[in-house]
Amino acid sequence: MKKIILLILFTSFFGALGYAQSALAGQYDLMPWPKEIKENSAKFMINSDVTISINSEHSERVRNVAIHFLRQLSNKTGVFLKEGFPVASGQANTILISYDEVATLNINTNESYTLEVNNETIKIHAKTDIGALRGLQTLLQLVTNDTTSYYIPGVTISDTPRFVWRGLMIDVSRHFQPINVLKRNLEAMAAVKMNVFHWHLTDDQGFRIESKVYPEIQELASDGLYYTQEQIKEVVAYADNLGIRVIPEIDVPGHASAILTAFPELGSKGDYKYSIERNSGIFDPTLNPTLDSTYEFLENLFTEITPLFPDEYFHIGGDENEGKHWDENKDIQNFKSKHKLKTNHDLQTYFNIKLEKILNKLGKKLMGWDEIMTPNMPTTAVIHSWRGENEGLANGGSLIAAAKQGYQTVLSNGYYIDRMQSVEHHYTVDPIGDVTLTDTERSKILGGEATMWSELVTPQTIDSRIWPRTAAIAERFWSAKEVNDIENMKKRLATISFQLESLGLTHIKNRDVILRSMTNNQDIAALITLTKICEPLKIYARNKDGIEYKTYSPFNLFADACVVDAYDASNFNAAVGNFIKTPDTQNTDSLLSYLKKWSSNYEQFSALALNPKIAPLGPLSKNLTSVSKHLAQAIKTKSITSSQIDEIHNTLTALKTPVVDVELVILESLNQLTNYSQTHFTK
Repeated sequence: MKKIILLILFTSFFGALGYAQSALAGQYDLMPWPKEIKENSAKFMINSDVTISINSEHSERVRNVAIHFLRQLSNKTGVFLKEGFPVASGQANTILISYDEVATLNINTNESYTLEVNNETIKIHAKTDIGALRGLQTLLQLVTNDTTSYYIPGVTISDTPRFVWRGLMIDVSRHFQPINVLKRNLEAMAAVKMNVFHWHLTDDQGFRIESKVYPEIQELASDGLYYTQEQIKEVVAYADNLGIRVIPEIDVPGHASAILTAFPELGSKGDYKYSIERNSGIFDPTLNPTLDSTYEFLENLFTEITPLFPDEYFHIGGDENEGKHWDENKDIQNFKSKHKLKTNHDLQTYFNIKLEKILNKLGKKLMGWDEIMTPNMPTTAVIHSWRGENEGLANGGSLIAAAKQGYQTVLSNGYYIDRMQSVEHHYTVDPIGDVTLTDTERSKILGGEATMWSELVTPQTIDSRIWPRTAAIAERFWSAKEVNDIENMKKRLATISFQLESLGLTHIKNRDVILRSMTNNQDIAALITLTKICEPLKIYARNKDGIEYKTYSPFNLFADACVVDAYDASNFNAAVGNFIKTPDTQNTDSLLSYLKKWSSNYEQFSALALNPKIAPLGPLSKNLTSVSKHLAQAIKTKSITSSQIDEIHNTLTALKTPVVDVELVILESLNQLTNYSQTHFTK
């Protein structure tokens, strides 16, 4: 009986704790959500006397981030702080930071922290200075206000990440991203506790690293767009200061057009004219894995480059090599036969093993996309899973297979943010899912990465393709699996998105910059309305076969102003559902507010002086207005004719066709509303 009572008490306590955290998630817009959070009655007032005191061994990271915190706090609240830098010792109204040691960044770095908010002091304690950084980010998100003051509510937080690898990959080969773009995205990563920047530096469209050993690379294979070694050191140091590791990727043996433009003698086809690619896709140029000179080149290059990146891990790509040039080369085929290599996968494994030995001598651990996972590949390699069909499901995918075979592994399948899928889609992908693993197998799953391939992004648009969705992905990597309420996530994400903009991100403001450019600085109200219900075509449909756009094509078009999770679309879809379920006055008024706005869109659009950029949007605006007017009238009068219903259906059919690489994402709800009107209002 005692055991039963204890079990009931135990269940009740943790059930209540889970409920309390759920309730607090509705109150606090924290992301990622902490492991444990409890409220107390305190209120730390933010006034000019607020200071920060660091009571631990000196850490340049903590000092710099603490100064940045004070600047952000002052900007957020408008409070003129007396002290803009950390003070020597604690006093009243002080944020006290302490930690046990200054960490060297690696996968074993302890990032846990505790945070306690009282009336007079806030205490952040961590095992390492990195944990202290994570605590400061949470503290900044806690800042709130009433009508008279800004304050931090009384809470006690104990927090630690679920996964040690929480990354963002940015491809700078297809479209070069300047240093300032990388820095502002590193700041955003730190704000949501991401800790790995995977820097995809080479591909068919460009080699972006300065080499002093092989200067032909930047002279012939970069279009003049590359990072000097000093710039690379600058970015690595900037990331380290934020508690972020930097993993470089040099993609070989495929995706090698740029390398072979500079060094054609390393190619697998002797009579081939190599050149930098201007389109997207998978191309044939491939390094020749049978030449000693190939490995001499790579060893010299890696020997020069690896010191720029202190992290143990080094990504060699290894993906999407179809081996066509290998098949066409008789010497390579003879080499395969001589070495008993039956397939091109076997030949690539031979190549990868050679590279692993080179990197091992340089103190690096080889990492590659999941194509490198072949039967003979040593388990010392790290598998980056991107193709598995069952990730997050009970039967697993390439991630789980790799872990079970003894490889360390990182998941990106499900987190390809360049595919322009919804935040809900990414948020529901869990790196492990419901798979049962041994402790050893679980330890092999390091975490995951969001991937920003840059075929269709420029410095002007990249932020809007990464954020805010990546903040939700960051929560999937940091927070408990049970933190999965989609609607609550969306509520918190809306606040976090706005806060990220204050760091310098352009994901919100650049919509209007693009629209003003499209209209030659006319009134963009009509176009803004359309961006809120249109989304770019998904899963690479915008650039079919990779040949519609080149690397130098315009990317300041209407599709570039539109984003995933169009704001009004989500709210309108909910409004339609609420109205159909309960057509009361409140739900009716909410629905009509959208239809009324869209009913006047074509009138606004028609006032614009048209040009070839915006003219194709005319039919979209006109048809949207027509449908909205009919449905608004039907709902207000509770009457509609059969001919009007037919007209609506015909117009909706026209609206199904994508225009200027976007799709209208309220069509299903408009159809539901039309069917409802036909059933309830047809006379």
